[in-house]
Amino acid sequence: MKPRAIFLYALATMILGAFAGAFCWAFFFLMNKGIELLWSTLPQCLGIDTTQAINGIGFWWWPLPVCLAGALIIGLLQKKSPGLPQDMNEVMAEVKKTSRYEYERLPQCFACALVPLLFGASIGPEAGLVGVIAGMCTWVGDRLKFLGKEFQELAGAGIAAILAAVFDAPLFGFAVPGLDAESNQNPAQSQMSKRRKAIVYTIAIASSLGAVVLLRNLFGGGSGIPHFDGFEAGKAEWALLVPLALAGSILGLICHVSGVASEKASDKLGNRPLMKALIAGSILGLAGCLLPNTLFAGEAQSELLQGHWMAIGMGSLILTAAIKPIVLNVCISFGWKGGKFFPMIFSGISLGFAMAALTGINPTFCLCVCTAGALGAMMRQPIFVMLLLVLCFPVQGIIPMLLAAGIGSIIPLPLSEKDQTAETA
Repeated sequence: MKPRAIFLYALATMILGAFAGAFCWAFFFLMNKGIELLWSTLPQCLGIDTTQAINGIGFWWWPLPVCLAGALIIGLLQKKSPGLPQDMNEVMAEVKKTSRYEYERLPQCFACALVPLLFGASIGPEAGLVGVIAGMCTWVGDRLKFLGKEFQELAGAGIAAILAAVFDAPLFGFAVPGLDAESNQNPAQSQMSKRRKAIVYTIAIASSLGAVVLLRNLFGGGSGIPHFDGFEAGKAEWALLVPLALAGSILGLICHVSGVASEKASDKLGNRPLMKALIAGSILGLAGCLLPNTLFAGEAQSELLQGHWMAIGMGSLILTAAIKPIVLNVCISFGWKGGKFFPMIFSGISLGFAMAALTGINPTFCLCVCTAGALGAMMRQPIFVMLLLVLCFPVQGIIPMLLAAGIGSIIPLPLSEKDQTAETA
């Protein structure tokens, strides 16, 4: 590339990274305002008490009508735009194979990503955000391709930027675009060396996180995984590392098994998007009436658990941790599309608090190990689990997290999941 083209490429990457961060902030801001409207303001206006009981039971009946109303909208959206938003793995695989992501249906992708989150879906926002940003970056690259073929490879940088912003984890954002090692992209197609890509991704991630920090300071709002302090690892904690990691791994296995079962059930129902959405809405609503924390992605609920986990009770924490992956897969398979990261992290956190109540050892140690074990069983990539969780838990927890994620990753997968690659979305 000529010096002028290099400067323009760096500038375009910086602008796109900042836009990705700003878009992520705006998405979360809009999502939180919509959730507040549907789950707090509206019932208050109707004189309905939706106060969540401290023991995790008694959110009463509000989740069921809200989830059914959302199901009608989602069913219609899926009927007009089936399959949106795509799974994060699918988006990354397409970008890695072709260096682009088609952008003709970006408005529909945005709507299909946002609406389920507003109505309490137990899914993460990352899948929809990755697709929208990858498409926008491809659109910009197509408009600037006269400056060089490298401009058509901006989608990968956009994915790195949006993942860093979503999870508040710059290392994860940098690493995860290369996660799909099985991609059949021809290396000759790439116009950039690995060193140049590393620089480009760094610029995109830095500008993305900078935009998020700036907007948070100016207007508030938040996203990402909550941070837990107070880590201690004595003899009692290390002695229980393997049992805790195996307990977390069970959540990963539940996620795999329920994913297979829900996909089979969805296939048997055929092309009936409205019926599927209503079934998922019914299951989600009923689960939310009994166990409120099975609703939503889990980032806000994780913060609430920090102050109330001892009062909630070990039984409710374990039930929530086990049922949330099932509800997650029902949502995804039946049209409430989204990602798996946030809900599975919350499941691990919920189980970790339950194990702390059971064993009496350091709670943050339990959270680190249980969450890493769950994600290790789901992702089968211990290093990426650590990169994702490193800003969630204290740095002293890196070794326990790596060990727990490694234990989870070697747990044999049941059913047809043995033939599948790592699930990362």
